[in-house]
Amino acid sequence: MRDTPGTTPQVTAAHGRPPGAPGLVARGLVGLALLAAPAWVVATAGDVVAHQHRALTVLLVVAALAGVAVLVRVVVLARRRSARAVARTAAAPAAGTSGAVGRRGPASRVLAASGVTVGYLVLALLAGAVVWLRPFAATDDALAPLRSDDLVEVREESGWYAFVPQGPTSPTAGLVYSPGARVDVRATAAVLRPLAEAGYLVVALKEPLGVALTSSAQSGQAIAAYPEIDDWAVGGHSLGGVVASTYAAANDDLVDGLLLHASYPMGDISDADLRVASVSGSRDGLTTPADVEASVADLPRGTTFTVVDGAVHAFFADYGPQPGDGEPTVTRARAQQEITTADLALLGSLGD
Repeated sequence: MRDTPGTTPQVTAAHGRPPGAPGLVARGLVGLALLAAPAWVVATAGDVVAHQHRALTVLLVVAALAGVAVLVRVVVLARRRSARAVARTAAAPAAGTSGAVGRRGPASRVLAASGVTVGYLVLALLAGAVVWLRPFAATDDALAPLRSDDLVEVREESGWYAFVPQGPTSPTAGLVYSPGARVDVRATAAVLRPLAEAGYLVVALKEPLGVALTSSAQSGQAIAAYPEIDDWAVGGHSLGGVVASTYAAANDDLVDGLLLHASYPMGDISDADLRVASVSGSRDGLTTPADVEASVADLPRGTTFTVVDGAVHAFFADYGPQPGDGEPTVTRARAQQEITTADLALLGSLGD
């Protein structure tokens, strides 16, 4: 139908935007967030990202590229709308109209706008996820044990750090360890290196995106990489221990032991043929003493429980204080000595 003088033409929305679709300002903010989030992670985390699983680097790059794409799209749309506005202004005196009739029906326009809105919401969530996944960086005290010497060779692989004992005899027992969620894998070195100094191979996993749940079978990959080891334990801190317990229970023909640091199993694994050590802190504000007590029935009979008096959640690695944690009443060094003693007791029982 042709517009007649005095009538108002049908338009999709202001400046030709479908009703309900995010405006250019909102889209631009999403694009800036996608660029700012990875830039902030890199700027504040230093070289931490380079030593984590490559999935984190990929995520940061994808977010940044998405941000560039969004901003380019915003510029293109802004220029296109400006050109249309100029064209409408020039055509209005001759045609007696102020716009053109939209070609698509109302339903299709709303559907298209909804799809655009959902897409930008997903991109906004991506920016938020990048910020949330910033690792808790290892402290300087944690980095010193990563240096190789006559006692332990430290090898950095694409999927883990390996602490390999050096001596006249090769290790026959080992531990695969999963760090807590978003914890820099290097922060575990101060706790794990003493185990290698005692003669055990220790593998600290680089979890994809710093979350053990993203690769529940990763322990098996590490075990397969060291076929010379006869007896294995798996374990981890916090969420890492949760995932390790699930793997151990499903593979108790391959794994002999389970080490839980401030952690507990996801479900009932009491029937698993495993030697289990649960080590926790009395002042832990995240995996509380009540949480550990509630896990007793879910663990095999004979599980050894060690409560380190005065220790908190963040004492099971060296990454500084953690939000929500308790207040320690013992030094980190003292607590980690007790943690090491409990860990060695479990590893020493493997193969018995």
